[in-house]
Amino acid sequence: MLKLIASDLDGTLLRPHGVMPEEVFPLIEKFTAKGGVFTPASGRQLPNLKLLFAPVADKIAIIAENGGLVWYGGKVIYSNPTARADVLRTLDALSRTEGLYPVLSCPDCAYYSSDHPDFTYAVVSSYSSQKKVPDLREVAMRETVVKISIWDKRPVTEHGGIVLPPMLEGVRVMISGRDWLDVSTATANKGAALKALMEHIGCAKEDCAAFGDHMNDYEMLCECGHPFVPENAYPPLKAMIGEVILPNTDNGVIKKLQEII
Repeated sequence: MLKLIASDLDGTLLRPHGVMPEEVFPLIEKFTAKGGVFTPASGRQLPNLKLLFAPVADKIAIIAENGGLVWYGGKVIYSNPTARADVLRTLDALSRTEGLYPVLSCPDCAYYSSDHPDFTYAVVSSYSSQKKVPDLREVAMRETVVKISIWDKRPVTEHGGIVLPPMLEGVRVMISGRDWLDVSTATANKGAALKALMEHIGCAKEDCAAFGDHMNDYEMLCECGHPFVPENAYPPLKAMIGEVILPNTDNGVIKKLQEII
C-alpha cells in the first residue's frame, strides 16, 4: 500500500471555483487509519491550508507556499526561504514595473502595502492571515520571507510572466495562476519539499503518489513513484507525465483516491 499521497489543490483536487469535494475528509481518515500520510501541496499559505483542512489537520502533513515549507506533527519540519537580498531586489524590480503588486509570504502571515481595490480583494480572498503595512522593505528586513507572490493587473502570461524573469536572474519565477506569479529561491519547489517529507517519514519513492495540474507541480510529480495529472491539466505537463485521470470537474482525484485507498 502507498505510504504518502500528495495533491495540488486548485485545478486538481478542488472542483472549479475552489470547491472542496466533500468526500476528501473521509478518504483522508481512512488512509491515515491504514498508516498513510496525506499532504496537500499548494501555493497557498500555511494558515490558509490549516483552515481549509481543519477537520483532519491533526492527521495530515502540509506542503505550503509552493514547496517553501513543510508542516507535519504540529511544526514546520522543512523550510527553504528566499534570501533577504533577493526579496529586496524583487521589490526594487516591481517598483519599476507598473501593474504588478507584491505580497510577502511569511510562515504565519502575508504582508502587502498597496491600496489597489482589485489587488486588496484578491489578497483578502486568498490569505486567511494577512496584514497591510506601509513598507514591505521593512518587513523584508525583520521577517523570514518564504516567497513573494505577485498579483498582475493583466493576464500574467501577457505581462508579468514576460517582463519579470529577465529582471530577476538567479531566483525562481513561476506562473501560479491567471493573474499570479511567485518569486522564490531557485531551489524551492514542491518536489524538494516532498522529498524532505518522504525522508522525514521514511517513505520510498515507489510508495508515494502525487497529483498536479501545472508546471509548478512538475518536480513533485517527478519525485514520486506514481504521478497523475487530471484531464484539465496544462497540456505540456500532460505530455510529460502521461498518467491522465478524469478532470477536476468530474472529481478525478477523488475517484483515483477511492481506487487507491
